[in-house]
Amino acid sequence: MRHQINDGRRLSALKGIVIAALAVIFASQTSADFLTLPERDGPRPETTGGVPHMQIGISPVERLSKEMLHRVDAIQGINLETTRIGFPGSVGFVLSEDIAAAQPQALVAGREFAHLHPDGSFHASLSPEMAQHAANTGWAIAHPWADQREGWEGFVMIYTPQTDDQLDVVVDLIIASFSYVSGQNMPDS
Repeated sequence: MRHQINDGRRLSALKGIVIAALAVIFASQTSADFLTLPERDGPRPETTGGVPHMQIGISPVERLSKEMLHRVDAIQGINLETTRIGFPGSVGFVLSEDIAAAQPQALVAGREFAHLHPDGSFHASLSPEMAQHAANTGWAIAHPWADQREGWEGFVMIYTPQTDDQLDVVVDLIIASFSYVSGQNMPDS
């Protein structure tokens, strides 16, 4: 009988340890855990090495840029505004006032977490892990200031989508940026 009680206590303690370990695992997941990117087709566009940070020799597909803005505008919690920091003609992706910034150090300026450039590329704040994953799979390159400004370790340029399939991934990256900066689960686009 005494062994059964001790076994029961051990089992109960073991269950508690397992539950605590699972809670730590789930709480520590980053946006990179939630978004697996395919390898991007085609060569990476060339970019300038400094600021202004832009692509070289890439033209946007106007239909895809308009569709990107349409999809982003439909996401609750994101407002489209004139950028506070990007090139003239850029569109800022801004947290709405009812959304708290979970990663305020990653904001570009004010409540802006990303902006679309006239060439169809955009700068965005991703978790450092997601930014590395995006770079490794050919979707992004680190901003020249990513290693110079605290909180910008995941600040990247995401290349201009040239196809509908690329647009889908780019929109997923915008949602990952919103999720990282706001701390909210990734909304459906």
